[in-house]
Amino acid sequence: SERLFVEMADRMAAEGWRDAGYEFLCIDDCWMAPRRDEQGRLQADPERFPGGIRRLADYVHSKGLKLGIYSDVGNKTCAGFPGSYNHYDLDAQTFASWGVDLLKFDGCNSDSLELLAEGYRRMSLALNKTGRSIVYSCEWPFYLRPLQQPNYTEIKQYCNHWRNFYDVYDSWSSIKSILDWTALHQDTIVKIAGPGGWNDPDMARNFGLSWDQSVTQMAMWAIMAAPLFMSNDLRHISPEAKCLLQNKEVIAINQDPLGKQGYQVAKDKNFQLWERPLSGRAYAVAVLNHQEIGGPQNFTFSLSFLGNGLACNPACSVRQVLPAGRDWGVYSWISSLSVEVNPTGTVLLKV
Repeated sequence: SERLFVEMADRMAAEGWRDAGYEFLCIDDCWMAPRRDEQGRLQADPERFPGGIRRLADYVHSKGLKLGIYSDVGNKTCAGFPGSYNHYDLDAQTFASWGVDLLKFDGCNSDSLELLAEGYRRMSLALNKTGRSIVYSCEWPFYLRPLQQPNYTEIKQYCNHWRNFYDVYDSWSSIKSILDWTALHQDTIVKIAGPGGWNDPDMARNFGLSWDQSVTQMAMWAIMAAPLFMSNDLRHISPEAKCLLQNKEVIAINQDPLGKQGYQVAKDKNFQLWERPLSGRAYAVAVLNHQEIGGPQNFTFSLSFLGNGLACNPACSVRQVLPAGRDWGVYSWISSLSVEVNPTGTVLLKV
């Protein structure tokens, strides 16, 4: 409801979220009235959004935040509300007139892959035609993938970020499957990511995750250059989760201006080693322990292994960012690092 989003905007402004860089407040599916108005325009559910979306957008903007909204490329949204098929220009103009700053465009209920692709292209052009700066979040490759290989060059031409894989859930198996899928497909998806277009592994969820698993999600989303969206009720978030999601060092890695997505460089029994090139010739390095039982285990690797041998040549400083920040000192190119990692946990380093 409108009241819920007003309350979230207040909390984002008052409790450090906006200042940490979380600037979008996004409404997902089910905000609409079941039918369009007499002019064929989308309208908000009058009971839950009595002031309409424009009033909510004005309030959100008054807090120094931006408003995101949801629609669908097909005849209906995933929950059965009116979709944007055959209304792309009108809907884009409507969103712009309301002061919307981001559109999440889902892919349900499209009759064919051709119509799906055409709809994503047309909405992109329609948004640009409004003259308003609106971030365009797509699910195009996810709906293509079962049947054909997405053309990421084309998708990046039209979209600002795009979902490739299933919805994230509040479970370790969900986080693990997203990471496994990303590693499996990294040869095709990593090279396309960069300023203006990003692979989106979906939102940060933490209610059903242990502390170590929450650390893993935050660290790995930073390695993957993922858009950082939270799916949390900010009225009931734990102090630990808040501290993690607002961690300035992790956010700086996630938002690094070079914009290169990280990738898996090694896999050994239960361990995975990932790296991400950063600006200033630095690297973010993540050591992930996949084991789900037992205690902490050590993983040892040579620094000469990182960045094709360039990350620590002839020497480098190493700082641990997660699970807690501390300096490890200066190492030479031929040194090895031994990292202790909890089960389902991750140690994130900056080299």
